[in-house]
Amino acid sequence: MKVEQIYTGCLAQGAYYIVSGNEAAIIDPLREVQPYLDRLAKDHVQLKYIFETHFHADFVSGHLDLSKKTGAPVVYGPTAQPAFEAIIAEDGEIFQIGTVQIKVLHTPGHTMESSTFLLIDEDGRETAIFSGDTLFLGDVGRPDLAQKAAGMTQEELAGLLYDSIYSKILPLPDDITVYPAHGAGSACGKKMQKETIDTLGNQKKTNYALNQPNRETFIKEVLDGLAPPPKYFGMNVALNKGGYDSFEEVKSNALTALSPNEFEETAEHTEALILDTRPAAEFYQGFVPNSVNIGLKGDFAPWAGAMIVDVQQPILLVCEPGTEEEAVTRLARVGFDHVEGYLEGGYDSWKTSGKEVDMVRRISPDQFAEEFNPENTTVIDVRKPSEYQAEHIENAENKPLDYISEWIGTINADQPFYLHCAGGYRSMIAASILHARGIRNFTEIEGGFNGIRNTGKIPVSNFVCPTKTFK
Repeated sequence: MKVEQIYTGCLAQGAYYIVSGNEAAIIDPLREVQPYLDRLAKDHVQLKYIFETHFHADFVSGHLDLSKKTGAPVVYGPTAQPAFEAIIAEDGEIFQIGTVQIKVLHTPGHTMESSTFLLIDEDGRETAIFSGDTLFLGDVGRPDLAQKAAGMTQEELAGLLYDSIYSKILPLPDDITVYPAHGAGSACGKKMQKETIDTLGNQKKTNYALNQPNRETFIKEVLDGLAPPPKYFGMNVALNKGGYDSFEEVKSNALTALSPNEFEETAEHTEALILDTRPAAEFYQGFVPNSVNIGLKGDFAPWAGAMIVDVQQPILLVCEPGTEEEAVTRLARVGFDHVEGYLEGGYDSWKTSGKEVDMVRRISPDQFAEEFNPENTTVIDVRKPSEYQAEHIENAENKPLDYISEWIGTINADQPFYLHCAGGYRSMIAASILHARGIRNFTEIEGGFNGIRNTGKIPVSNFVCPTKTFK
């Protein structure tokens, strides 16, 4: 028997590949399925089942493409109602893969169909659980996402999650390995640990949700401090439940090279969003007007989902040459299938064509320290409220990037301000959006708060409520 975790850092997502004898199973596959097909061919095994722990909200799964290419059926837990043919398993049902078994444990709470898959080895020993979004390392799945579909409140779903975990998972042996669907950095939880694999016994010691004295306190603690879910989550659920175009078709349509003139014409005719995926250090020096910058070398897909919101939005890409396919792939993972093409030759071709360009004013932390006046300098901090509360520039306003559509209308276009995040990635996203909306009276700070703090020249505060915050 072989169990392989296939972890994708930018999504903090874990898929799983199980082999026994000449058969295999895959749990929660990503959108692009070729890597799984390559593994199957290398191991000379046949894919027998594709298990889905639930209808995912934060990414589009590859279950449909994988099923079409291999003939393996898709398996969901009880109550799932996909729009395509699938096996809807019963609670406790067992599936054979080679000489090992997968037992379905229906564990609703995160969603109603959520299930945990229990791996039983060749000797009949319970060895691992694939817990999906029911149980994470350090946390449990958020119960606020499926309220509308379930016709229940988040409190009722949290109670159901408690029942699932405490009756189905905690009674299992301590030496069982826990393989979750997500790790730290995912918006599917709030206190996830950095590790991606652990034992159930250690989770019983370290996971706050597994150490609550009763159902009521579990509900309170699990719901406390949940940020609003990214708005694209619901659209990804719909794609996973209802179906989607094949990844190959999406990629083929998207990888269309456009000259600067063609790029400009397409942008005008389709009202496409221009998405520049270059690093912030390159973007600020020059970019196609009205571009939004989300750097590929970062949490690209989650931020694209949070900022663009509508998965039907036409998109045009400006990339570092050679990275176009990666950008298209990572967008497709979160459901953005309508890329109309990319700028051939990248930004340099646009610049050399003589077309209009735009720039963001960016300064170093030391220059900011020289310009900073605590009496009259306006600073906007786009980090999360928790980051701001831990430490921030005195009198800075906390306006998290996640909620820029809510606070952008409050900006005084006549009052200059400075903009920063932790290291420069998020603040350049904010800067590009502000520019696209015609707001130019700001300066972005290279290196963000980390760089500012390291100068030792700017006063900082702890645990002080911001002048205005968006939660």
